[in-house]
Amino acid sequence: MRGKEAIVHIYASYNNTLVTATDISGAETFCSCSGGMIVKQDRNESSPQTAMKCGFRIASELKDIGISNIHIKVRAPGGNKSQTPGPGAQACIRALARSGLNIGRIEEVTPRSHDHCRRKGGHRGRRV
Repeated sequence: MRGKEAIVHIYASYNNTLVTATDISGAETFCSCSGGMIVKQDRNESSPQTAMKCGFRIASELKDIGISNIHIKVRAPGGNKSQTPGPGAQACIRALARSGLNIGRIEEVTPRSHDHCRRKGGHRGRRV
């Protein structure tokens, strides 16, 4: 039988929001949801409303399995890209909290580069 705890991984960029629920080791995925599964337009994939719907969908699936305690890991693109999570991260956490799940700890696990590679775009940046 599965344990009563899960980890919810939230990847929030400025283009999309991905929410995945796994067991404590991270080996088995219980359920996952993305912005593209909720809305049709590409521009709305990263919106807070879409992330909130993803959070509620993940919460209902976890309750069906019988999981009531979760830990949350929030991630931005990181590396030599954006270090700050997108607009969907906060809304998704709020939706998970409102749905009645017990939240243990919220971690920020964005990969940070120590001495990183050059960012793409060239010497003068991306010229639009």
